[in-house]
Amino acid sequence: MISGIYTDYLRRIGITDPGSPSVEGLFALHRAHVERVPFENTDIQLGRPPGIDPELSVRRLAAGRGGYCFHLNGAFSALLEHLGYDVTRHVGGVCEDRDARDVSGDHLTLTVRVDGRAYFVDVGLGDGPHEPLPLLEGGYEQGFRYSLKPLGNTDGPGAGWTFHHEGAPFPVMNFRSAPAVMADFADEHARLSTAPDSPFQQSFVMLRRDTGGIHRLHGRVLVRTAPDGGRDKRVLASAEEFFATMATVFGRELDDLTPADRAALWTRVENAHEAWLASRPA
Repeated sequence: MISGIYTDYLRRIGITDPGSPSVEGLFALHRAHVERVPFENTDIQLGRPPGIDPELSVRRLAAGRGGYCFHLNGAFSALLEHLGYDVTRHVGGVCEDRDARDVSGDHLTLTVRVDGRAYFVDVGLGDGPHEPLPLLEGGYEQGFRYSLKPLGNTDGPGAGWTFHHEGAPFPVMNFRSAPAVMADFADEHARLSTAPDSPFQQSFVMLRRDTGGIHRLHGRVLVRTAPDGGRDKRVLASAEEFFATMATVFGRELDDLTPADRAALWTRVENAHEAWLASRPA
């Protein structure tokens, strides 16, 4: 039986009857999640980073919030477990270097075994796959091009996988095969949430994946990227347009944001935008 908070979570992602664990059910849940729950750092920008306990993340997402990988994949793993799926959490790391082989620990990813097969599952990248990928070496097409290949020895302590997303700002995500627990991410979450040099502290970001591409809001700049590489970019002109975009394009409920919160967030976004403009070559 699905308990109340998970019913609310399923309602948030538009699923009324998830059914018994199956490949089709897993794919439907993954698609629904990435289409309706944004990758975002609103609360970090406001100086109140939420914890990463999966049950807390489930409650936040059910209430209309988003989060980054520790929240999104943490909550999704808890939902899948509640529905009877065989889920494993893994320590991962995103990289700008296409040839990187290290695992930095700044990402939580998942694998799920269902109907005798293992799948790479990740709703926490923001610009990641629309559906799970078979945990097998090879290339995959979901509009955007992805690939998976083994990382390190296949059965040693360094065993893991490399996920590659062609054309993404961070094209590589390496992860270890060994199971992880949420405590493994505590230190990195504290750094990402509070350190002055953390990208989540430095600028506001929000992403959402759908069947036709990726929406990304970086400060005041809204970009729509299509699988063919086409991009539509515009600068949001006002606070009203900014918050309307959060609600309509990204599906982020705004009822938790007081007038003071909105003013503080917009000021940060404006200041970061002006600093970015000043840093560009004349």
